[in-house]
Amino acid sequence: MTATTASPDPTAAAAGSAAAESAAGTGAAYFSCAGMQSYYGESYIVQDISFDVKEGEVLALLGRNGAGKTSTLRTIARMDDPQLVSGQIWLDSKPLHAMADWQAAQFGVGLVPEDRRIIQGLTVEENLKLAQIEEPIGWTLDRIYGHFPRLAERRKQEAVTMSGGEQQMLAVARALARDIKLLLLDEPYEGLAPVIVQEIEKIVAEIKDLGITTIIVEQNAVAALELADRAIILDTGQIVFSGSAQEVLDNTELRHDYLAI
Repeated sequence: MTATTASPDPTAAAAGSAAAESAAGTGAAYFSCAGMQSYYGESYIVQDISFDVKEGEVLALLGRNGAGKTSTLRTIARMDDPQLVSGQIWLDSKPLHAMADWQAAQFGVGLVPEDRRIIQGLTVEENLKLAQIEEPIGWTLDRIYGHFPRLAERRKQEAVTMSGGEQQMLAVARALARDIKLLLLDEPYEGLAPVIVQEIEKIVAEIKDLGITTIIVEQNAVAALELADRAIILDTGQIVFSGSAQEVLDNTELRHDYLAI
């Protein structure tokens, strides 16, 4: 198939325009996606997804393994895979769907991937400085070290020699080193010991308190729900639930059917 985003379908375009008007006018939707569809080759992964996020809100994007959560985040971040085929994505009244991944990053989309992508051979501080080579710059190093004292202690250490939890802190801090509008966290607690998970939870809670708009994908659904304002549940690339995080916590049947908890 030949994938293109140049001519989204009229329904998605209309919905996307409405979302943009909402974001620009009433402020109800800081981030919106409408009719978002993306593919890995011939495989239809993200299937006509539409949702919005208010400024400063934390949204938990949940579902079983293979539900399309990471693919949705990667589509929003405008990564090459999966490829957006139709639909529109808006952030702060600007069309992310018209941007490449580097343009979306410059505009303020910060993706913290599951594998963290820490650069081998560089120290903690060099990883952070690399994120600030080009403007717009976000948090200063002093501010980062104030919020992440463990990174301050290890600033001269080669980053890949740190523990998994410390590398996760660095991955989040590196995103905040940019002038960020939307933070995308993909499995921030994955593979970490419970005591380290608690530290990362504190950091994510602090990010929420700072009013940073965040979408979090996390297999530890309860932990994500306890931090989130709202939740969306995906199943085979489609939205099967959209509502408050508390609704999911209170609905045993919903959690059993779609989250296996």
